[in-house]
Amino acid sequence: MPSLLTRLIHDAQTFLTALEAENTREWWASHKKEYDEQLKRPAETLLTEMSGRLARVTGAAVGTKLFRPQRDVRFSKDKAPYHTHLHMLWSVSSDGPIKPAFFFGISPTYVTLGAGQRDFDKAGLEAWRRHADESGQEVAALMNALTDADFRISEPAYKRVPAPFSKDHPNEAILRRKGLTAWRDSDAGLTRDQMGQVFDALTPLVLLLSRL
Repeated sequence: MPSLLTRLIHDAQTFLTALEAENTREWWASHKKEYDEQLKRPAETLLTEMSGRLARVTGAAVGTKLFRPQRDVRFSKDKAPYHTHLHMLWSVSSDGPIKPAFFFGISPTYVTLGAGQRDFDKAGLEAWRRHADESGQEVAALMNALTDADFRISEPAYKRVPAPFSKDHPNEAILRRKGLTAWRDSDAGLTRDQMGQVFDALTPLVLLLSRL
């Protein structure tokens, strides 16, 4: 019998492929029961089950979120009403301003896992730049280790080093960031153990961000 994760990936990709072909409210209304039974409930079960493991490895409380399927189309030229992906996250509690998380996403064309924080708020950005200025080599070493382990790292958001730091600062590439995430793509054969191993490898990134 397929595992919950294997079944979820298969059912999600099947459902989302069909949704991609006819992304309308009428189609959704006639298939919502299928979404609830085959995607939403298994995803919520996976979130709950994996949160215990992540709480143990991080030593912190872990919250969960399943992103809603409805798109906010108010300011978008694309008026398709629903996302054609299934995204979820496990947020790790932190006393500092940066709130990292572990991510998992499924679409018709990808299965991906990641961790970090996409965009720091004002306080988080200040904490990040302070750490980059004083201890950027720690971040660089961690990013190199993740790259060596076949993770892809998000690119810096800014082209220039922000003031008041000099443009030739030794940690300029780190200072040009306003978020940091690392990702690894998988496939439909992803197992729960493999997911756990990927998240274990990403835990040092989450722990670093959570203590800034």
